[in-house]
Amino acid sequence: MQHRIIVLGGGYTGAIAAGRLAKRLRREDVAITLVNAEPDFVERVRMHQLATGQDLRPRPFSEMFAGTGVELRLAKVTGVDVDRKTVTVTNTVTDAGANGADVTAPGSGPEELAYDTLVYALGSGWNSQAVPGAAEHAYEIAGRPGALRLRERLTRLDAGQTVVVVGGGLTGLECATEIAEARPDLHVSVVTGGGLGDWLSPKGREHLRKVLGTLGITVHEHTTVTGVEAERVLTADGTAVPAAVTVWTTGFAVHPIAKATSLEVTGTGQIVVDGTMRSVSHPDVYAIGDAAMAMGPGNKPLRMSCASGTPAAWQAADAIAARLTGGKLPNAPIRYFNQCISLGRKEGLIQYVTADDRAVRAVLTGWPAAVYKELVCKGAAWGVANPTLGLPTRRRRVTRQPAAAGSAVKASA
Repeated sequence: MQHRIIVLGGGYTGAIAAGRLAKRLRREDVAITLVNAEPDFVERVRMHQLATGQDLRPRPFSEMFAGTGVELRLAKVTGVDVDRKTVTVTNTVTDAGANGADVTAPGSGPEELAYDTLVYALGSGWNSQAVPGAAEHAYEIAGRPGALRLRERLTRLDAGQTVVVVGGGLTGLECATEIAEARPDLHVSVVTGGGLGDWLSPKGREHLRKVLGTLGITVHEHTTVTGVEAERVLTADGTAVPAAVTVWTTGFAVHPIAKATSLEVTGTGQIVVDGTMRSVSHPDVYAIGDAAMAMGPGNKPLRMSCASGTPAAWQAADAIAARLTGGKLPNAPIRYFNQCISLGRKEGLIQYVTADDRAVRAVLTGWPAAVYKELVCKGAAWGVANPTLGLPTRRRRVTRQPAAAGSAVKASA
C-alpha cells in the first residue's frame, strides 16, 4: 500500500514540502497530493509589485511538478478532521494538466480525501485587527486577488489623490515605496503605531527615512488607527487623514480551519509543533509556514515570513521522510541572517540580524541592496521548483509506517 501524504496549500512552504518529499521518497511507496485553489504558484513577496502594475512571471504547478509524481488537486480546503484523518475539499475550475503533470478536478461538490500524513501549509491572510471600517473600505496585498483589486483601483486614481498605507512593517514599507515610485503624481502616506523602522539599526533607520523622504512619502509615527472610512482614516488623537485609497498591512491572520479541529493550537490559531514541525498533539500532522507556532533561537517564536517558512518546509519534509524510511531525523536549527526590504525598484535595505532576528549594526543600502533583494526573491521562487538543497539524488524506500501514537511499525512491502 502507498503511504498517502496530503499537503494543504501551494505557497512557498507547501510547494517546497511537496517537491522535497517527492525527491526523497519512491513513487511506488508514497502518493503525494498537493491541494491548492489556484493552478499556479504565487510569489507572495512580490504582491506590492503586482499591485503597482508590474506583470509577474507565470509559474504553473503543472510545469513545476511535471514528472515528479506530485498530484495537484485544484480545490479549496473547507475542513480538516484530524481524528478521522480526512480533509474536505471543494474542487475549483481549472484547465487540463500539461507537460505530463497530474491534475485532477472531478465534480464540483464537497469531497473527502483520506491521508496517512498531513502537511498543513494553508498560510495566512490579511488581518483587519477588527478596526471599524477596515474590512469594508481598505485594500490588502496578502494575496493575488487583493493585489489585483488594489491594482485596478490605483489605475483609476487621478494625480494629486492620496494613498494611505496603514502599517509600518516590511509589507507596509514595500507597498508604500513601490506605489510612490510607480505613481509620483500621488500623495502617499504611511501610518505606523510605533516609530518608523524602530526595529532596525540606527544606520537602517537613517537610510529608510532618507528613501521615504526622497519619494515624498509622509510618515505618521506613533499613531493608532481607530477607523477607516471611504475617503479617510481616523486616528486615536482625533485626526482624520485623507485617503482616496487605504491599504491595510498591519499583520497577518492564519487560516481559521486549524482552530476548528482538535489540534493543539495557540490563541491565534497557529498549530503548535516541535522541532521537526510535527504537531505536538497529532503525530501524523505537520504544520509549516505561517500556520505553525514553531520556536527558534532564544526560544522565540519564528516570525511569519518566507525566511522562516522555507527552512521549516525542508525540516518537515526531511523529518517525514526520515520517519518513513528509518533514516536520521534532521537536526538543523532554523535561524535568521538578515531582513530584506525592497524600497521600490531602485532602492533597498538589507538589515543584518542575529540568529534570533535582532538587528546588528551592519546594513546594505542603495542599489546593491535592491539587487540583493531581487536575487533573494528569485532564489525563493527557484527553491520552490528545486526543493532538494542538500539532498542525495537517490530516493529512499519507505520501510516504516508511523503509528497513531508516534511509534513506528513495519509497512507492507
